[in-house]
Amino acid sequence: MIDQTRLPLELVYLDIDKVEVLGDAIKKLRVRGAPAIGIAGAFGVILGVQHFRGEDKAAFLSLMRETADYLAGTRPTAVNLSWAIQRIKRVAEECKDRSVAEIKNCLLKEALTIWEEDRQTCRRLAQHGSQLIRDGFRILTHCNTGALATADYGTALGVVFTAKEQGKKVSVFADETRPLLQGARLNVWELMNEGIDVTLITDNTAAFVMQQKKVDCAIVGADRIAANGDTANKIGTYGVAVLAEKHGVPFYVAAPYSTIDFNIRNGSQIPIEERAAEEVTEGFGRRIAPPNTKVYSPAFDITPHELITAIITEHGVIEPPYDVNLKKHAS
Repeated sequence: MIDQTRLPLELVYLDIDKVEVLGDAIKKLRVRGAPAIGIAGAFGVILGVQHFRGEDKAAFLSLMRETADYLAGTRPTAVNLSWAIQRIKRVAEECKDRSVAEIKNCLLKEALTIWEEDRQTCRRLAQHGSQLIRDGFRILTHCNTGALATADYGTALGVVFTAKEQGKKVSVFADETRPLLQGARLNVWELMNEGIDVTLITDNTAAFVMQQKKVDCAIVGADRIAANGDTANKIGTYGVAVLAEKHGVPFYVAAPYSTIDFNIRNGSQIPIEERAAEEVTEGFGRRIAPPNTKVYSPAFDITPHELITAIITEHGVIEPPYDVNLKKHAS
């Protein structure tokens, strides 16, 4: 996988063959993006059991569950991680009467299926979302939602890429996305590589470009969506949604259907990960605040469903009321 902490200055690939190294990579955002860490987690379970020898299936399954639980705890907010790991655990249970080697093959097959499904999901999602984009649209983005965050094409950025492929002239204002600058480092990098007109803005410039009527819509991703449509996404997303409502700008959330957690009624029940203070006070190796400064650094915030114009999934564009319409596609 690409080490996302090294972009945009260096393109470095990671070859990971130990589950502890993968867990550290997830925690330290070397791999990030809800779909991407879900896929990584699925393969990570296999890394954790690949060297198991013998036919003690009870010991094998115990190791598998221990590995799965460890990976699921690396980042608690993104539901795709626990969703993918639960799929791996379910397959292990279904195949438990087979040999250890056969169970390993079952797990690998399921991980590859999850990876391929995400590739196809991104393409279908992007096609549906592109219907909302008209020629000449100026789009505001927040954080990174492209191929780096998924298996293939991206969610919110996938919509932009598809609109361009359809011949529409589109441009993007990319929020820098403090404190780790995923918008500046990653979104801008992906958009420039695709030949899309992109302008980087600081997070606190979003209000002004909307006031100047330079934005036609905002599209963001999601790490978890509650049953009522409340959405957890990168910190700062809620502010963008409030600004969009104030200025009459459509605010879209683009995410795989697997991001919806029907076990959570509303956003107040979504666990919010807090990040280390150093990411704010010493970002990228340079101290910008006095020593011993107190820091509150949630990685995500919650956007209430009433601020979301529509949720774009691989099943189509879902409009309010979300507590009714999100369930219509549940299998």
